[in-house]
Amino acid sequence: MAMDQIQIGKFIAQTRKAHNLTQKQLADALSISDKTISKWECGKGLPEVSLLLPLCGLLEISVNDLLSGEKVCEIDYRKKAEENMMDLIKENQENRRRMGLSIVCGSITIVAVCSLVLLASYLILPTIARIALIFLAVATAIAGITAAAMLEIRAGYYQCPNCKALFVPTMAEYVKGYHTLTRRRLTCPECGKTGMCKHRITR
Repeated sequence: MAMDQIQIGKFIAQTRKAHNLTQKQLADALSISDKTISKWECGKGLPEVSLLLPLCGLLEISVNDLLSGEKVCEIDYRKKAEENMMDLIKENQENRRRMGLSIVCGSITIVAVCSLVLLASYLILPTIARIALIFLAVATAIAGITAAAMLEIRAGYYQCPNCKALFVPTMAEYVKGYHTLTRRRLTCPECGKTGMCKHRITR
């Protein structure tokens, strides 16, 4: 079963309040924004790996407790630990699969578009057929690029170079962002700063 972000968020909130900490105090202790804490507690995201131990230390819980969304009794500890590890492995495998599909989709699109353009350029065809091939090439390019982009967006996360938060951009932000092979210029929803965010397939 997948990790329940809502349950984990509620557990973080309950444990934070039990320690008489505000979201701001917890955020300051972790050197992140209180918006990030709020996002976790609303079930809209999970702490990145580098914050798990510091967060658990402040809340006086184990990482296993955190990922389970509850205090785990000694009897169930190993079982829960194994389930949480399997969930992380499954998530990473799924992200790799999506990234692979994105690359395949992009490659097929390039081959298909180039083939259609060559056919339209070199075959002796009626004008209407040539125009139809060009329109088909454009439609194929748009559909293929869109599909590849949607797969890549869902294949992992982007990491802010300023606050180190992990996030998934919207399609509009993704399309507009200047990019290299591994980084894309995006605005972090946590700290609000814009920078070249690194694409990460795993947490």
